Amino acid sequence: MEISPDEVKYSRVLFKISGEALMGLQPFGHDMEVISRLCKDIADIHKLGVQVCIVVGGGNIFRGSSASLNGCERASSDYIGMLATIINALILQNFLEENSVDSRVMSAIPMAAICEPYIRRKAIRNLEKGRIVIFAAGTGNPFFTTDTAAALRAVEMNCDVILKGTQVNGVYSSDPKKNEDAVMYDKLSYTDLLARDLKVMDASAVSLARENLIPIVVFSLKEEKIVNIIKGRGIYTIVSNSR
Repeated sequence: MEISPDEVKYSRVLFKISGEALMGLQPFGHDMEVISRLCKDIADIHKLGVQVCIVVGGGNIFRGSSASLNGCERASSDYIGMLATIINALILQNFLEENSVDSRVMSAIPMAAICEPYIRRKAIRNLEKGRIVIFAAGTGNPFFTTDTAAALRAVEMNCDVILKGTQVNGVYSSDPKKNEDAVMYDKLSYTDLLARDLKVMDASAVSLARENLIPIVVFSLKEEKIVNIIKGRGIYTIVSNSR
């Protein structure tokens, strides 16, 4: 599908990818076919001149919150989860570069042998040079999710929007997999999202986006092309200041 740069709605985006999205239908790990298709979609919007940042989770490898419930100390669990995000970031980098897209992995936990440390000005410079920047290791601190890291990096990078790719095609009144009568919202305000306790992103991430007026677009990675979202088309829920 051809798309003109004139149709692009956002010029700099933060794309939040959950670790679970990299599993495909597998119970654990990575589905390389799914990752390849995802990176091709990202490469397509990058080639239109859109500056792309990515924050990736690590839930396909290790979930710190689950481990802490089973006896593992919470801070240690979170650090292990951060290492899982670095693995995922390096895999994404390799698949992006297979699509002839220059990219940089920047980690909140310094790991000089395999990726760059996160430095805000250097990250912005990478974007300005046409590189995709993949932020790994969350915020570098325990007790904060990768959703919060996504909102934080979106603010720091002056992004126009946070794109939240999920397993469903928007925000629903309840879990559509459990309740067939669940209603999907086209638009929501940050306040409504928080007040109704809709589990899309954690409260600190939504609050940070609200304070900095960065809209959040929630869409299905399986059913929607990212280029449609960049054009402001397709099926999704947009969370912003207005309803």
